[in-house]
Amino acid sequence: MDALVTTEWLAGELNTPDLRILDATWFLPAEGRDAAAEFTAGHIPGAAFFDISAIADQSSPLPTMLPPPAKFAAQIGALGIATGDRVVLYDNAPHHTATRAWWMLRSFGIDAAIVDGGLAKWKAERRPLENGRASPSPATVAVRPNPALVRTLDQVKANLTSHAEQLVDARSAVRFTGQEAETRPGLASGHIPGSANIPYSTFFNPDGTWKHPASLRLLFEDEGVEVERPVIATCGSGISAAVIVFALHLLGHPAALYDGSWTEWGADPSTPKATGAA
Repeated sequence: MDALVTTEWLAGELNTPDLRILDATWFLPAEGRDAAAEFTAGHIPGAAFFDISAIADQSSPLPTMLPPPAKFAAQIGALGIATGDRVVLYDNAPHHTATRAWWMLRSFGIDAAIVDGGLAKWKAERRPLENGRASPSPATVAVRPNPALVRTLDQVKANLTSHAEQLVDARSAVRFTGQEAETRPGLASGHIPGSANIPYSTFFNPDGTWKHPASLRLLFEDEGVEVERPVIATCGSGISAAVIVFALHLLGHPAALYDGSWTEWGADPSTPKATGAA
């Protein structure tokens, strides 16, 4: 199964016994939308709801951080995911949040695919929808944490000296430069020094599908990022940074994600901050 699948492919695979579909729609609080309620109102048949806010480390003061492995395995198993299942993800969110769920699964050694264009394309093609919220049969899934895909605050700090990995920030240009103030209390404006800025929205066509790989490569090259060299993706809270990780995956190059991202870095008085263009 390819990492990026079409709605046509998914429609033809809906009734296969080893396929598991997860709706990973997630919204910022300011967007005023309820992802769970929207899922209940209409979703791709057979899908379960992957709640990014709930499938997280609830003991962390930071939002949506990766949960401990055993907790993740239990939560994914409760969604009906078993070892060996083919997992397909989609969303209906402006931040393309299926990429966050994809990265989470990959971080625990579980392969998955993303539906190109998500629920919006599925609906535009007048494909069937299902409402309600069924309870999947619980399953057992093996997890194998992959620390190569995750970066911590200390690792990103160390990278400022070693420059072993390139930093790429997925936030908007006005947030990256510091022109737009952060809304979270106590959070500085700006970016991690040395970062390149490639807003997550630039990776998509107007209809929400992914750009061609040649265009994805150009987005990185235009900002001086060498796709063959290691990359750490960052953003506001570790959600849209996953767009960068997935884009690089489509180009055949793994990347890591700084899970705490600017929410952690910008609130820490010990971290250096930069403003202005890259």
